[in-house]
Amino acid sequence: MISNRSIPDVTVIPVLVYPDVRLAVAWLTEAFGFAERVRIGEDHRSQMQIGADGAVILADVSGERRPPEGGAMTHLLKVRVADVDSQFERARRRGARVLQEPTEFEYGERECTVEDLAGHRWQFTQTIRDVAPEEWGGVTVSPPAAARP
Repeated sequence: MISNRSIPDVTVIPVLVYPDVRLAVAWLTEAFGFAERVRIGEDHRSQMQIGADGAVILADVSGERRPPEGGAMTHLLKVRVADVDSQFERARRRGARVLQEPTEFEYGERECTVEDLAGHRWQFTQTIRDVAPEEWGGVTVSPPAAARP
């Protein structure tokens, strides 16, 4: 695959709609620790870097594009972090709406869920142990490429 500096070098890039892209960039930077990578127009779009290998594009309200509406969950963005408790506290202190405080799950993750200023839901997850899906009721359909012979 050809690399292009004009787009994040990741496989999946969510595009999220915000009523005010510049305000969203500032908020996501402060509350979640994301970093702006590319700005397109003053308030049209922005590419945000998430950790070492994640990305999201913020888009303005235009045409069919609308931010989430209260009372309906249309998506959840799961972001892996090294320390879910500190990520949660940072987001909470900066006004994220808490939907789930950090909780440990049988599948080996410690997770919290918060809502940002436009209603997008973010779940931050920290791996706390390696667990086979079969140990908690899941089924391994295809092992990861790295585990294949």
